[in-house]
Formats: sequence, C-alpha cells, structure tokens
Amino acid sequence: MKKSIILSFLILLTGAVVAQNGETSQKSEPKVQQLDYEGFLKNVWDFEKNPNEFIYKGKLPAVVDFYADWCGPCRKVAPIMEELAEEFEEEIVVYKVNVDQARQLSGLFQVTSIPTVLFIPMKGQPMKRVGAMSYEAYATIIDEQLLDE
Repeated sequence: MKKSIILSFLILLTGAVVAQNGETSQKSEPKVQQLDYEGFLKNVWDFEKNPNEFIYKGKLPAVVDFYADWCGPCRKVAPIMEELAEEFEEEIVVYKVNVDQARQLSGLFQVTSIPTVLFIPMKGQPMKRVGAMSYEAYATIIDEQLLDE
C-alpha cells in the first residue's frame, strides 16, 4: 500500500513538473529588440556611409527606446514598449538602445534625458519624444505618424 501511494505521488509530481516546463517553454520571446552600435548601423541607419542624410534601412516603421537600466521612468516604459511591439507586431519594429552601452548613438540623436523615444517613419525624418508617456500616447503617435501614410 505504501509503495502504491509513493508511486502515485511521484507520478503526480512528475506530471506537474512536465506541465510547468511546458508552460514555461510556451512563453514567447520579448518582441522588443536590443540594438547596439553595429545593429543600429545594420537595421536603422548607417550614418557612417550616409552621415549627411538619414536613410532608414528597415522594412517597417520603427520605434527606438533610448533607456538605461538604472532609470526609474525607463523601467516603467519598458513593459509599455513590449505591449506596443506585440500590439503592432506586423506593422512596426520596436528597438531599445542602452545609452550607457551605446554612447555614440545617444550623442548622434542628442539624447540628454531618458527615456527618449525615436519614431521612425518609412519616409522622412525621425521624430523624438523625451520623457515617459502612457501606452495611449505612444500608440497615438504610432497610428498618426508611422502608420497613417
């Protein structure tokens, strides 16, 4: 009797562990893509080749979040960026750039306060917004400036 109880318990425990691991593996990867210097040149703008003209390299409009890990408002914006990336998944690309690791990119866009978010349309110049905003404010800019073309 004891052996059957122990065996039943082990089977239940094994099933719970397998179910939990299955749930963990089903979680999707973050949709916001981290950019470093080289990634920026490759995916956004190769300012080394075109220093005097902004030529966007992407296939979809983009949002670039300049942030730092130590920045409180940036930590509040991070989940909003993830939500935007998911909501507009087929329509835009959302990137993030750590200002402490990509100082040259921060200087290029005159990022002096964070979070700073760059909105890049398919044609034309990027638009910059400084400071944390709500999901609705970001979504409105995306709808009106990036998708309404």
